[in-house]
Amino acid sequence: MSNQLTAKNRASMALDTEKSLNEECGVFGVWRHPHANQVTYFGLHALQHRGQEGAGITCGDEKSLSNYRGLGLLSQVFSDPSHLEKLVGDRSIGHIRYSTSGGRSNVNNVQPFLFHFNDFDLSLAHNGNLTNARSLRKELEGNGAVFHSTSDSEILVHLIRQSKAISFHEKLAESLRRLRGGFNYVLLTNNELIGIVDPNSFRPLVIGKMQEGSYIIASESCALQAVGATFVRNIHAGTFVVITDVGISVKFYTDKTEIAIEAMEYIYFARPDSDIASVNVHAARKALGKQLAIEEPCPEADMVIGVPNSSLSAASGYAEESGLPYEMGIVKNQYVARTFIEPTQSLREQGVRKKLSAVVSVIKDKSIVLVDDSIVRGTTSRRLISLLREAGAKEIHLRISSPPIRFPNYYGIDMSTSAELLAANHTISQMRDYLGADSLGFVSVPGLIDAIGLSFDAPNKGLCVSTFTGEYPAELCDYQDYLTNQLTPIQKKVLKGEDVDGILKQSGVSSSRR
Repeated sequence: MSNQLTAKNRASMALDTEKSLNEECGVFGVWRHPHANQVTYFGLHALQHRGQEGAGITCGDEKSLSNYRGLGLLSQVFSDPSHLEKLVGDRSIGHIRYSTSGGRSNVNNVQPFLFHFNDFDLSLAHNGNLTNARSLRKELEGNGAVFHSTSDSEILVHLIRQSKAISFHEKLAESLRRLRGGFNYVLLTNNELIGIVDPNSFRPLVIGKMQEGSYIIASESCALQAVGATFVRNIHAGTFVVITDVGISVKFYTDKTEIAIEAMEYIYFARPDSDIASVNVHAARKALGKQLAIEEPCPEADMVIGVPNSSLSAASGYAEESGLPYEMGIVKNQYVARTFIEPTQSLREQGVRKKLSAVVSVIKDKSIVLVDDSIVRGTTSRRLISLLREAGAKEIHLRISSPPIRFPNYYGIDMSTSAELLAANHTISQMRDYLGADSLGFVSVPGLIDAIGLSFDAPNKGLCVSTFTGEYPAELCDYQDYLTNQLTPIQKKVLKGEDVDGILKQSGVSSSRR
């Protein structure tokens, strides 16, 4: 395959809108707090980075539950204080959403969902994506279920209601065993708060405790800190934790577990002040930057700069390991609207200029190592490199603190097609040419695993690297044929173990130069 992109490929890429990598959502719950609504609001605010399309809160007591939800950021949904004030009770769950399943503009898909049954109330918030959702929904509808949303999150409730098991916990366990893919749930009934993690523990779900005794469940440990709670424990793969007035009880719904924590949580999604499986996210990112400097050095550069904000930790690690000075060459404007809402393509393409500005006096006439965390579609990286060129950078050596993202993700990240992934369709040298960088280097998969430093007795030490290798730890079910039919030539070669980039280094020749 030629190292030069075809005119057709360039044209198709030029049509891409500027779109960041997105997690599906974040969940939060509180048990027995007199101001549960406010605590949930503050907890969701700490998780806002996990979803910006919708938000909602359910609150109540042993008699009834009520909720409010809407489209937009948390502060927009609850801009009228009365909406939060009306949510009374000492138990609550909340949800912030980025959709990977279900329509984005449909308020019916915004969670938490709330169901008033004749025997109890049930509210549910979900983080993830079910790979057998289509099959289960078809079966449930055939048995009389009526869905109120297009989201896969509602499936669990219908499974519970159609279960023939006796107790609620038995119904829940039976239903969870039927789910495939990635899923974290928080459930709230009149009598208990429940946190659920899938058999692979793709995403973190933690429990904390406030000084006055209230319990918290959250997608990330940073949300515990935000409400003054201390960490108690992680909710482990294949379990659900029940919190009542008596305390915490742990229940196993399956023993078929295999730890596969999503690597992108460490690389991009989680806040740097969060800990996942006892590994701090900032420390992991800094270690990735150091590993990147070892694998893809650039001694001729004048400085290292990072792309704000998620890449700054990796950039500092790269600078520390390489001995190059770390400079602030790019500044992020924290107060810009999301670019996908712009009305025209020409305005959308100004998104990178609204978000990021080059510090001309720092980078002019300098050779720069530009560290970023990932390349998905490549449009933002290309515009950023162009911006730095215009600001006078002499050379731009792009270094990425993740391996090339070559395969879709079906467990709850907004990457479901091969066509949208730059590395699924192009070699590293082709990507370098398209992006306009002087060189391009990625951290290796083994380097990623070692740098993050998990130590589980599981493949890849408990890290999910499916987006880099195409090896999926959980069944793809409804997505399997879809993936097989869209495999690109490069993906097929990767699955065969071929060296598609020519990165087997000989005599110290770096892959980024090829």
